Amino acid sequence: MESAADKASGKASDRDGERAGDRDGERAGDKAGDKAGDKAGQPLRTSVWLEGKPAARGRKSERTDHPTGLDRDRIIAVSVRLLDAEGPAKFSMRRLAAELGVTAMSLYWYVDTKDDLLELALDSVYTEIVTLPGTADDGTDTDWRDELRELAVSYRALLVRHPWVSPLVGKFLNIGPHSMEFSTAVQRVMRGTGLPAHGQMGALSAVFQFVYGFGTIEGHFVQRCAEAGMTQDQYHRHAMGSIHEQPEYEGRFEQAEEMMEARGGETVEEMRERDFTFALDVLVAGIETMRERG
Repeated sequence: MESAADKASGKASDRDGERAGDRDGERAGDKAGDKAGDKAGQPLRTSVWLEGKPAARGRKSERTDHPTGLDRDRIIAVSVRLLDAEGPAKFSMRRLAAELGVTAMSLYWYVDTKDDLLELALDSVYTEIVTLPGTADDGTDTDWRDELRELAVSYRALLVRHPWVSPLVGKFLNIGPHSMEFSTAVQRVMRGTGLPAHGQMGALSAVFQFVYGFGTIEGHFVQRCAEAGMTQDQYHRHAMGSIHEQPEYEGRFEQAEEMMEARGGETVEEMRERDFTFALDVLVAGIETMRERG
């Protein structure tokens, strides 16, 4: 993390060059600085939203005549596209710069570290989640059950569309404006369930940790199928066929296959949709039961 003296002197390129330790030319802080910051006498990284600088601007003042034509919104949008295509493991500032047609060093006018950029990209995709207003068009309160389902379905879709989101959710604080809007909507819906205050967080965890796990597994499966050049049904048939060819697995999967047939649905997506809907109904019913007990 740069010091005030660095900012005042304007020697950003010198500082970045001194700190560049990886082959991509990124600063060492992007790779290991967060873990070693306390050893160097510097505070550990918390969040791009808590670093003492406005979240909507970079180190450089806004200029319409910037030779690269860059702005933070464009950098974030291209970052999301690269993360969707290649995942976080292959994401680097040099790879991003090449996609934008600029030098890697020019990106540091807008973000201080790669982690800052990943956090900004993560928050930006939360705009895809539908957060309902809490009141219908006629001014009446909406039903918390409907809203909870809407939020759960929307969050699941986000995790499937962007498989890189789930690992980053566990890495960052998720206190950006769009993430907080989603969090606020979820808390509002939970307050509307009628659960006692001490049970609301547990119910929230039950629903959205389930959605997080379900969406993460689904997203990774969809990604695996795409990488294999197969549809989900083709991949499923191939996997099950391979398992049946191994005698030691035959008995272990008999009950699983019976359950899969019983749940209905002709395609993997239909079966998964039935599972998700049923599980969510179970959780809603559980909230209703606990509300009556409370």
